[in-house]
Amino acid sequence: MLLSNFSGCSHCNLQFVACLKIVVVFVTVIILTACGNQNQEAPNKISSQMAMPVSVITVDPTSVPISAEAVAQTEGAKEVEIRPRVGGILMKRLYEEGAAVEEGQPMFLIDPVPYQNALAQAKAQLTEQKARIEQTRREENRLQELLATKSISQREYDNAVSENAITNAALQQAKVRVRDAKLNLSYTTVTAPVKGVSGRRQLSEGVLVQANTSLLTTIIQLSPIWVRFSLSDNELTKLGGYLSEQNVINVTLLLPDGTEYDHNGKLNFAARQIDPTLGTQQLRATFDNSDQQLLPGQFVRVRVTTGERKGIFLVPQTAVLTSDLGKAVYVVNEKNEAVMRPVVTGNWVGKDWVILEGLQAGDKVIVDNLIKLRPGTLVLPQSKDMGHAESVKQTDSGGGK
Repeated sequence: MLLSNFSGCSHCNLQFVACLKIVVVFVTVIILTACGNQNQEAPNKISSQMAMPVSVITVDPTSVPISAEAVAQTEGAKEVEIRPRVGGILMKRLYEEGAAVEEGQPMFLIDPVPYQNALAQAKAQLTEQKARIEQTRREENRLQELLATKSISQREYDNAVSENAITNAALQQAKVRVRDAKLNLSYTTVTAPVKGVSGRRQLSEGVLVQANTSLLTTIIQLSPIWVRFSLSDNELTKLGGYLSEQNVINVTLLLPDGTEYDHNGKLNFAARQIDPTLGTQQLRATFDNSDQQLLPGQFVRVRVTTGERKGIFLVPQTAVLTSDLGKAVYVVNEKNEAVMRPVVTGNWVGKDWVILEGLQAGDKVIVDNLIKLRPGTLVLPQSKDMGHAESVKQTDSGGGK
């Protein structure tokens, strides 16, 4: 219709054709400009899409304690078996089972009547000997006066002196028997030899107990508490050699839930030889346990510290790969490529590996997406600590000019 309107005028047709040419040229310019810009941005977009996002940490040298951990078991500093020192019928239990007892506190009562009678008999014999020695002394004095007047022979006087000495010795024996009888009578009340926590009774009332044989109960001293453990030759080598009270700086106790015990310990025994059966050095540490948080027989872990190692690196355990060839980590090179780096590891510190060899200060270690990586993979590093992408520019080899 539009053309039909202009068909009657040749001048209008020429104007229309000129305008149409201008429009076509303008559209062509716009299209070419857009294509040129798209072609310039394409390499960067392709490069960005091909790079794998990974989290990295920048490592710096640090220092960690030289330590080793081992399974340990607690035991009371004093574990005493309570046995009667005299025999007889067990009459009564005088303590609460499992309760704390003080040193000297009565715990059991053995029938005291036979020992009361023995004490009375010993006292009677002592009184008899005292009377007899008075008699021999008077006889000696009387014969001494007669000897001065030559009324008796020297032999008769000497016999009187000997008789007095024998009687005096018998008096001393009677005194000892009295002390023994008193001591045995006191033993009928069985007391706690140390302060600690009592165990359950082993025998009930009415049982005939034997002196120094029958086990009545036990007492365990809870504070301080001892912890027994051992370390192998390999572990001792990492610590710098065999341990002693002088080269151990600190002993830390780790509870079953993984938390550290509030009090630090001190090594109080180190065997001077290696156990030939187990190939270990037997060790023992002592800890304060005034709050009775630890109980004897409990399994725990101990960490022994002997010094400090400097110039090492710490990386998360998840960043370390293990294979038949050893351990390795992925680091990001200057071309933003993942490069596998063999490393030598030490012990764990919390959730981190100690890296002894293989890393340098400033290395960017990849900590995730490791299963998808291959050596030479183009990556897009993101700071693990800062939580945002690092400003790393794509290089020419990273995907286009």
